[in-house]
Amino acid sequence: MSIMEIIRYKASMATQWDEFVRHSRNGTFMHQRNYMDYHSDRFTDCSLIALRDGKPCAMLPACIDQETLYSHRGLTYGGWIVPLKHFDATVMLEVMDAACNWMVGNGIKRLVYKSVPHIYHRYPCEEDLYALFRHNAAIIETNISTTIDLTCPLALDRGNKSGANAARKAGIQVGPSEDWQGYWQLLSSLLDSRYGTRPVHTLDEILLLHDRFPENIRLYTATLNDELLAGVVMYLNAPVAHCQYICASPTGKDSKALTLLFEYLIAEYTKPDYRYFDFGISNEDHGRYLNEGLVRQKSRLGGRGIVYNTFEVNL
Repeated sequence: MSIMEIIRYKASMATQWDEFVRHSRNGTFMHQRNYMDYHSDRFTDCSLIALRDGKPCAMLPACIDQETLYSHRGLTYGGWIVPLKHFDATVMLEVMDAACNWMVGNGIKRLVYKSVPHIYHRYPCEEDLYALFRHNAAIIETNISTTIDLTCPLALDRGNKSGANAARKAGIQVGPSEDWQGYWQLLSSLLDSRYGTRPVHTLDEILLLHDRFPENIRLYTATLNDELLAGVVMYLNAPVAHCQYICASPTGKDSKALTLLFEYLIAEYTKPDYRYFDFGISNEDHGRYLNEGLVRQKSRLGGRGIVYNTFEVNL
């Protein structure tokens, strides 16, 4: 019988952690410590490492708040990160049993767990969902995202094709950009005027993350005569090209600049390393509110639904 042990992550383990994530089935650049730790002042890290016979076999990005352990609250998703080989459902059950015992022994009464959506898996990786079932987990939040399968993409509908053509004829230019300051001003202004909110990341934070992960975090914009009309920040985790921070100015909306930009981006990431183009979720209030207009817009660009689930285990 193997010996399973759970230990708490320490900063001295960062290199080992990142190496494990890079070679995992389901880890992304957001699970690397240079991403997770940029907002360490906001969350109390309590990431866990499962050791099987003394060697790491799974890692859980997590933080703690009073008596609850969370799949890291600074991340969109982040369940157990596991290797390609020598790890199956039997090992996952050992890991989850040991982790729950560790949590109980450390005064934790509740686990809130955000599984990594299947589109991010580089090889099938849902053993954790079975282990959650065995621990009587309940789904407490479901958000729906809209995603294109790039191996057999649906075409833009007639209206979007027409809009993209009109924007192209008007001379709108789309492509990569380094005008982060200009785009953040546009994004912040629009979010404040429409919703009274601001971007989750400040300009300094997104610049820091872009500097740390220049190949994974990229800005694309649509412009006309040097006027910034629309933009999208892309988070790139092969096999997924994920949209973040989408916005268009009033002029950009009227001129269909964003439609042309999406047409460009979908074509740009229809390449061997990428299988999915993910527009992101269309929910508020922990999934209870669906922005129906937003879902329809994304659907007309060829996307269909996949879910981001959050589970709860009472210990």
